[in-house]
Amino acid sequence: MAKEYSGSPKHVHLENKKKRLTYIFGVSSLCVLFYVLGSWRNSFPMQVNTAGSSYSNADCTSKVSTTSGAVTSSSSASLDFETHHQIALNNTDSVETIPPCDMLYSEYTPCQDPLRSRKFDRDRLKYRERHCPKKEELLRCLIPAPPKYKTPLKWPKSRDYAWYDNIPHKELSIEKAVQNWIQVEGDRFRFPGGGTMFPRGADAYIDDINELIPLMNGKIRTAIDTGCGVASWGAYLLMRDIQTMSFAPRDTHEAQVWFALERGVPAMIGVMSSQRLPYPARSFDMAHCSRCLIPWNEYDGQFLIEVDRVLRPGGYWILSGPPIRWKKYWQGWERTEEDLKNEQDSIEEVAKRICWKKVVEKDDLAIWQKPINHIDCVKSRSVYKTPHICKGDNPDAAWYKDMEMCITPLPEVSSSDEVAGGELEKWPNRAFAVPPRISSGSLPGITAEKLKEDNDMWKERVTYYKHIINPLTQGRFRNIMDMNANLGGFAAALIKYPVWVMNVVPTDSNHDTLGVIYERGFIGTYQDWCEAFSTYPRTYDLIHAGGVFSIYQDRCDITYILLEMDRILRPEGTVIFRDTVEVLVKVKAITDGMRWNSQIMDHESGPFNPEKILVAVKSYWTGEESSQKQR
Repeated sequence: MAKEYSGSPKHVHLENKKKRLTYIFGVSSLCVLFYVLGSWRNSFPMQVNTAGSSYSNADCTSKVSTTSGAVTSSSSASLDFETHHQIALNNTDSVETIPPCDMLYSEYTPCQDPLRSRKFDRDRLKYRERHCPKKEELLRCLIPAPPKYKTPLKWPKSRDYAWYDNIPHKELSIEKAVQNWIQVEGDRFRFPGGGTMFPRGADAYIDDINELIPLMNGKIRTAIDTGCGVASWGAYLLMRDIQTMSFAPRDTHEAQVWFALERGVPAMIGVMSSQRLPYPARSFDMAHCSRCLIPWNEYDGQFLIEVDRVLRPGGYWILSGPPIRWKKYWQGWERTEEDLKNEQDSIEEVAKRICWKKVVEKDDLAIWQKPINHIDCVKSRSVYKTPHICKGDNPDAAWYKDMEMCITPLPEVSSSDEVAGGELEKWPNRAFAVPPRISSGSLPGITAEKLKEDNDMWKERVTYYKHIINPLTQGRFRNIMDMNANLGGFAAALIKYPVWVMNVVPTDSNHDTLGVIYERGFIGTYQDWCEAFSTYPRTYDLIHAGGVFSIYQDRCDITYILLEMDRILRPEGTVIFRDTVEVLVKVKAITDGMRWNSQIMDHESGPFNPEKILVAVKSYWTGEESSQKQR
């Protein structure tokens, strides 16, 4: 007898199907919920603490200690990039362990190496220009810190004091003892603010300048100090909201620029020789030379012509020291009256030919001013045949570009009272006003709206950084470098903090934005990151590298870029990388072998943004004493 069913087969099948769909929906909902919770948990802000240990690698060859607790997270689990992005993270066995260099390289400056420079022409100090090592000469090791290296003093105390053990050079305290540049007091250097031409101190000297030209009304924001010494002029201008690019060559006066950076004052190794300074045209509101030993009257005034290129329309050039006030000082300068008079006359003549107007000469100071446009200058070429106005040249081109023997033309104007290139806002409004180079449309694709978006983006990013990097709000950082500065948004977002930013525009960038950065009132330089930067080791506290390795990964070995970052980064300093996951995984694999403590994190907007952040902290370790002369 056939079995009877209580309901139709169709009804039973529908009930079973409904149960299966309900089950699938429930499981799917739980999966989505747990994925979102997991992503939220792993993207919770990580805290970076650079307090670290004080481990010293005495033999300079044994294993280097990682900074204790340098990178911590609220989550014990790291972001699972291997699962979600199908990229194999390098395991410990495959990581290249990069050894420390010999201690004799503790002061190594690759592109200004004194041993290499001896091979080059001494005429016009060409041997002190950049001469970088060839690929086969590159060091694949970590530059060691001195055995007793200490964390530099915090700003503003660092302006006046530095640890002797960090830069163990007494030469300047002996050679410049009378001029009061630097003094040794126990385990510290003290910087009294003196200078060859300002025995009453840099502060009083700047007050003297302020009586002659206005320094405090916000119109002067960026300055350049050629042959800066230990950069006391730039150090004391900071109190007046003026940022100075101080530079001097690596010469017999050991470590001038190094002392400046140790003090927390912007500076670079550099020299006026045969090549343009690595800054765009119309960068600086003021230029300064205080007995900087640059022969301004020689080579047909080419050095003054170069200063004219980088000086803004209406900018000032200040000269103190020989030959100014030669009638009083000629015997002390051990030169004849006739020689000094001829030098000053030559300088005056060059200044006239490049259309500068002498503002004043009082006591030890002489000040000239560049015209606000070139209407009269062009007319004067009928009187002054040389130098002529340059034609067909990119005035901003300044990376391994020879100096020109012609006047860099200013943008055209319609009237004699119009500022060429556009007038700038006074500081601090200048930082967020639309720069003339953008408003004029000279940078294709970069508009006022793009600038605002960039400023808003960096405000959000710095807010995020404050949560993941404790020292940013604790005064731990002073010297900051942005390796790919774009429009200078990072520097602008940091103006309320006691820091300064070296804004670097890579020579391979799609847009040359360094002129915009200067128009905003910040400083910076051009750089090819396949080469070393013009600075001493251990001179930056924080380095920001946004998109740098996407630019260079196919141009040169990124390991050497990371080794250069390690060279210029202070022990327990921090690096923030922003790039794709694929690039950051490669970078992390290398930095693991450099004894950096690092972690990949999500973008500030959340886990679904393809750009990620790698935060790395350089560990503290030192080398041992070396009897050999350091490089």
